[in-house]
Amino acid sequence: MSFKVINPVTGEQIREIPGWGESEIESALSQVADATPAWAATPISERCALMREAGAVLRRNQDHYAAIITQDMGKLIRDARAEIEKCAITCDFYAEKGPEFLADEKLASDASESYVAYLPLGTVLAVMPWNYPFWQVMRFAIPALVAGNTGLLKHASNVPQCALALEEVFSEAGFPNGVFRSLMIRASQVQKVIEDPRVQAVTLTGSEPAGRQVAATAGSVLKKCVLELGGSDAFIVLEDADLDEAAKWAVASRYLNSGQSCIAAKRFILVDAIAEDFLTRFKAGVEALQAGDPLDEATTLAPMAREDLRDELHTQVSKSISAGALALTGCQPLDRPGAYYAASILDRVEPGMLAYDNELFGPVAIVIRARDEEDALRIANDTPYGLGGSVWTRDSQRGAALARRMESGCTYVNGMVKSDPRLPFGGIKNSGFGRELSQHGIREFVNAKTIWIK
Repeated sequence: MSFKVINPVTGEQIREIPGWGESEIESALSQVADATPAWAATPISERCALMREAGAVLRRNQDHYAAIITQDMGKLIRDARAEIEKCAITCDFYAEKGPEFLADEKLASDASESYVAYLPLGTVLAVMPWNYPFWQVMRFAIPALVAGNTGLLKHASNVPQCALALEEVFSEAGFPNGVFRSLMIRASQVQKVIEDPRVQAVTLTGSEPAGRQVAATAGSVLKKCVLELGGSDAFIVLEDADLDEAAKWAVASRYLNSGQSCIAAKRFILVDAIAEDFLTRFKAGVEALQAGDPLDEATTLAPMAREDLRDELHTQVSKSISAGALALTGCQPLDRPGAYYAASILDRVEPGMLAYDNELFGPVAIVIRARDEEDALRIANDTPYGLGGSVWTRDSQRGAALARRMESGCTYVNGMVKSDPRLPFGGIKNSGFGRELSQHGIREFVNAKTIWIK
């Protein structure tokens, strides 16, 4: 069993990394278990200092790590560099804010003194995806380690070089051996790790089926679980929106990372009054995207991460067109080597079509027409997912009122949905539960322990 690194640009194998058997897994679990008590007892000031150094390591090696990301999954090199910088910023954020977020919280009671102490749970296992192979891991690992937990990573099978590089970041920053380990294992081996008594909690970012399976296993052994799953974010454009601005951000929101993002705008819900005017602008922006080598700074559309994912996307698009959707532009693989799919717009999408009822994970925007604001809200909430969404209007108060009624973990008014270490991030409905980032995220994997003194 091994992990093959396949270049998404050419489809050629670059490298093969051996996978682990039972003995390697046992060795890593034992090492992390041995490191856990001492790490929990390390003063938070020291943990934060090491995390600040991790940020420095990321910045020193930014080009190197970015190249690994691009080689593993095809991300545009400038976006890969930005991903590394975002991780470094988050290291700095928690290095500064960690002591404040985890400070004892005094509460009035019948005691002489009573307070809540936020104490580490132990070892947290993370099951992570390939689309943001550094950021998705770091947004769990940074707050978890600052809180005094140790971390185990089971990364996606197509980004093994990223998994090894992430372990190296913490090692080079001076973290004690065993505080963070990458497990070179397959999905079939995850259940036993979750069930192992040396693991106290699990977090997963990934598909809905994977989330259900991990949650079921964690529940069976009564372990804390956080899930960030799929999304089908609504991008509502009202009749009073600035259409030039909305169209510009529509392109960025949908086609960043070749559309392979849980929080990318996916459903463009346009009120009839402006639908055609918006689509004229949007189509021009989409057709200006240039597919090419992700290492070339001029490229604006990267390949998808794998050819099987591209083929699955095209099946969804083709079946939706057969059901009556309109291919406004693109809607087919590009005639070139690698996992490239054209930047696409699928118009006149309606209930019952695959594109309406499922998440499309790639560079395809689906357009749904709405009569008015209330109809747009109805359509936005007509999904099993609830991760993010956005509203575009010149009236920010109107936008805020509509945002409160949208069923999602976050809604942006006149802005592109994104994760930010200062703000909590997560979903509702089939998009999962729990929160990452901000004060809320660092407190997911702690024991909020009441201390009562008289």
